[in-house]
Amino acid sequence: METPTSTGGVSDCRVGIVVSTYNDFVTNRLRDGAVEALQAAGVAADAIVVVTVPGAFEIPQAAHKLSASGGVDAVVCLGCVIRGETPHFDFLASAVAHGITMVALSSGIPTTFGVLTTNSAEEALARAGSGAANKGWEAAEAALEMIRLFRRLTPLEPEPGR
Repeated sequence: METPTSTGGVSDCRVGIVVSTYNDFVTNRLRDGAVEALQAAGVAADAIVVVTVPGAFEIPQAAHKLSASGGVDAVVCLGCVIRGETPHFDFLASAVAHGITMVALSSGIPTTFGVLTTNSAEEALARAGSGAANKGWEAAEAALEMIRLFRRLTPLEPEPGR
């Protein structure tokens, strides 16, 4: 029986990762965690497409373009927005979440949210550690689980004459 964390059905997939270079001391760790999770599940290194964007606001734009390319089975979105002294954090975090949601709903392919929204750099680093506790790892695992689900939900070809 296949479990949500089993490797069944994903070794043949291609996964895109969109990662912001802003706060790269955190996002590089998220990217590495996502790549490690995908490879641990049997996704080949050359089937992982990593694209970088300058900031979190650009993540949905690149995710949309990547999903529209038809070359990936899922998109993992990674970034880090750290609260500052102005309301900018609230506007940015909301816009990024909404944008990624719109990509997920309009693209027809799994699109996962691995964008940290934290109060401090320390909180961000705590979520970008090694192994399965890394939020990049978690976002990649969610993408694989959604690929499996979408493949099970894909309708069968109708029988001839129906």
